[in-house]
Amino acid sequence: MSIFPYSLLMIAAVAPLVIAVASFFLRIFDIASIKTMIFDEVYYVDGARDLLKYGVEVTGSEPEFVVHPPVGKWMIASGIKLFGDNPLGWRFATALVGSLMILLVALIAHRLFYSPLLTALASALMAIDGLALVHSRTALLDNFLAFFILAATYFFISRKYWWAGLFLGLALATKWSALYFIAVFGLIALYRAFAHHTGRELIRPTLSRITSFGILPIFVYITSWWGWFASSRGWDRSHSTNPISSFIYYHQEMLNFHTGLNEKHPYQANPWSWMIMGRPTSFYYETPKSCGADSCSQEVLALGTPFLWWAGTIAVAIVLGFWIRSLLNRRFDPAVIIIVAGMAAGYLPWFFFQQRTVFSFYAIVFEPFMILALVYCVRLFLTAQRRKSQRAYLFGEIAVLIAFVALAANFIYFLPLYLGQVTTYSDWYAHMWFKSWI
Repeated sequence: MSIFPYSLLMIAAVAPLVIAVASFFLRIFDIASIKTMIFDEVYYVDGARDLLKYGVEVTGSEPEFVVHPPVGKWMIASGIKLFGDNPLGWRFATALVGSLMILLVALIAHRLFYSPLLTALASALMAIDGLALVHSRTALLDNFLAFFILAATYFFISRKYWWAGLFLGLALATKWSALYFIAVFGLIALYRAFAHHTGRELIRPTLSRITSFGILPIFVYITSWWGWFASSRGWDRSHSTNPISSFIYYHQEMLNFHTGLNEKHPYQANPWSWMIMGRPTSFYYETPKSCGADSCSQEVLALGTPFLWWAGTIAVAIVLGFWIRSLLNRRFDPAVIIIVAGMAAGYLPWFFFQQRTVFSFYAIVFEPFMILALVYCVRLFLTAQRRKSQRAYLFGEIAVLIAFVALAANFIYFLPLYLGQVTTYSDWYAHMWFKSWI
């Protein structure tokens, strides 16, 4: 027996689509209200303009040294092509991708949990996160990276490794941090091959895994630079008579930039504080003159919904505990493997760059796996309640519903900071729960 009758369970099956559509309208709502570029949009929108015009990024008539691959900027360029070189055009693609991520999380949850209610819950939790909303309204690269990683994860779970490799290649061609996902997913896929095959039977699946998670992503990545190869205006294109040598030299310089990036920034944040939202990144802040008070504020703050992330931190710790136990008894839950793999690839590497300038908004790439950890813990809780009695299960469902309402209320409370709305200074300050948020 459940508080949710069969008709509501049927509704839950289509809920992710409804949630994604509603979230798209929230993401697109007044998205062009801030006319100037937000945070690093100044780099990526400019790059998208250049790609549309020249096929390669330039500064005036000179080649431009850029430190990120072109696919994310091509995504931004697609919005500009559709809606023009204006705030809507800059941000449309990220709004669309942010909405599709909600569907992808639902598809992954369905594969892992086979429950309409848990699938709907996963999509709903993704929809009420502030960090995801801010990314979906700002033309940065990280939302596209997270989208490609999620698509790759879905195909990885479905054992469609060629498709997984394709999307991992697109992720790599957006930001280099996708390398960690390629490594983690590739190792798991190889382990599966060795676990199910021996002798000569192992040759074919091994070669297939190497191609899917090695050769294919690299091919997609190199192909994404076609504009640089085709143009004489690419940065250091003429470093060598051999374009491959010039390409390798360019990437050495990119690597030097990334490893040597240690300039102080007021919003840099140590990875230890990311999940508890210790130092969210302010993407935009102005003091408008009119808001019905003497002092006004307008901010876009890349802050994850606090209650959601604090609960997610606990959930990830619980899942890690189950993962350690599974290592000891050699019984692996697919959901635990995927969650730990996503967290390990998206979060763990940043702890090894303590001297590098990093920001908490990078957490968007592993946020979906944190959401899945929460859903996993909900499943554990409801299963435990069902074993006690039907009455306990009913109260368990009510408790989950109340918890979700609390998370949604927390999201709504911070909505003005996610949407960049003008408020009084006193109201803005009331939302600054900790000094480190200012």
